[in-house]
Amino acid sequence: MFEEQVMKAVEDGEYGNSRNHSTIIEIIQDTSGENETIRQADLVEMPLLVYVSREKSPEHLHHFKGGALNVLLRVSGVISNSPYILGLDCDMYCNDPTSARQAMCFHLDPKTSSSLAFVQFPQKFHNFNEHDIYDGSLRSGYRLQWPGMDGLKGPFLTGTGHYIRRESLYGNFKHKGIDLAELKDTFGESNLFIKSLHQSYEHKNVNGENLSNVLQQETEVLASCSYEHQTKWGEEVGFSYQSVSEDFFTGFILHCKGWTSTYLDPSRPQFLGTSTTNLNDVLIQGTRWASGLIDVSISRFCPLLYGPSRMSLLLSMCYGEMSLFPLLYCLPLWCFATLPQLCLLNGIPLYPEVSSPFFMVFSFIFLSAICKHLQEVISTGGSVYTWRNEQRIWMIKSVTSHFYGSMDAIMKLLGLRKASFLPTNKVLDNEQVKRYEMGQFDFQTSSVFLVPMVSLMILNVAALVCGVIRMIAVGNWDKLFAQVLLSLYILIINFAIVEGMIVRKDKGRISPSAILLSSVFFVTFLFFGSIILI
Repeated sequence: MFEEQVMKAVEDGEYGNSRNHSTIIEIIQDTSGENETIRQADLVEMPLLVYVSREKSPEHLHHFKGGALNVLLRVSGVISNSPYILGLDCDMYCNDPTSARQAMCFHLDPKTSSSLAFVQFPQKFHNFNEHDIYDGSLRSGYRLQWPGMDGLKGPFLTGTGHYIRRESLYGNFKHKGIDLAELKDTFGESNLFIKSLHQSYEHKNVNGENLSNVLQQETEVLASCSYEHQTKWGEEVGFSYQSVSEDFFTGFILHCKGWTSTYLDPSRPQFLGTSTTNLNDVLIQGTRWASGLIDVSISRFCPLLYGPSRMSLLLSMCYGEMSLFPLLYCLPLWCFATLPQLCLLNGIPLYPEVSSPFFMVFSFIFLSAICKHLQEVISTGGSVYTWRNEQRIWMIKSVTSHFYGSMDAIMKLLGLRKASFLPTNKVLDNEQVKRYEMGQFDFQTSSVFLVPMVSLMILNVAALVCGVIRMIAVGNWDKLFAQVLLSLYILIINFAIVEGMIVRKDKGRISPSAILLSSVFFVTFLFFGSIILI
């Protein structure tokens, strides 16, 4: 088996380790029937399947997933040169073999094909249950945002489940009339790849088992870590390196260049994958996404500034909201979860009295936001439990992964750290899966994520108890009612965290060390916060 050969080569040190190894390019062929006598007429031609692992070296930037996609773009260009490419993550599989045909109905439509860059399918998963406590279905995106954008120039490019037009990734450099020197400055020194820019190109030096020697050497050059030096890969051609969210930024640039996209969501899921089933993976993934999106929003390509002159204002606003939402959520949520509570602990009224007409204004804004979210959930097939779970994971992500992702992007902009990419774990843990199926949170994650959550829960419990005592003892319930109600609401929505702190004794509970560290953080915050307020 090919997999066994590759694993053996890695174990023997032939290809080094995951961060330092030479190029691996092999044709995968099923040879299980080699020794059987089969008539030639009975043989069915199998599609060409090529395994590619690009060269990596610590001395060269490899640009994470975007760099891997550009290597595949180049290698496939000189081997098959298909005009359309399916992008699919390693943890997803095709659930309907007609997906290509359905996508081609759009790509080959004479009314839209000249400007259509990609057809985007929603991400759907086979392993999330009815509780969906981590919002793995990404309901708001795939049921609301993507269909809404389809009425403009099309949805964002998602990192998986799309059929993208090869030509759209080559910019304006593939057209005839550009001299060879300029093409080499753009695409690199490979003459064979430059020939592949024309759709009529077709290489014949591939058989059922091997690449020809010339083609093998050429693909290894194209997959080398130094090939892109002094070229425009990742800048003006291929998938972009501007952000670790290369899919979002590449789609944005394509729309800026006049390309369109379309959203296709058939009743039968075309692709299915494995959703995250534990809090640690959810927050790591959220931090990476947040960092990549903020990378775009604070760069010269900020959609609200770069987009309006190149696309419609509405589409620019959609991209702007998506790129800024981690920052727009984390700052208000931190204030929402700390300032009213800190004032309550110090007996300082923050909101209008219940008897005041302005109290109705605050109540209306708060309740209308909740009801709007509930209406969206119900109208897209969800339930009150779905709404509660989405509210909870939104709060958790906002004070952890959205905050850390935003800070990470800002630090990279200031040159205080280098770009990083933490892949989501694709290996399932049976105990974690069992807790997920039971609808229980798994709190086996870093203290970096746990301490903010637990500290805020301790703060809100203290504020609720103190507020109730003040209302009973002093009798000023109308002045503190809104703050007490706010703490109660936060604790009800996030009862799973309180349960993990106090009630649960299983392996997935919040560890005593995390609770102790959070208590120290709470006392410190309360001490300095009270000094500032007083």
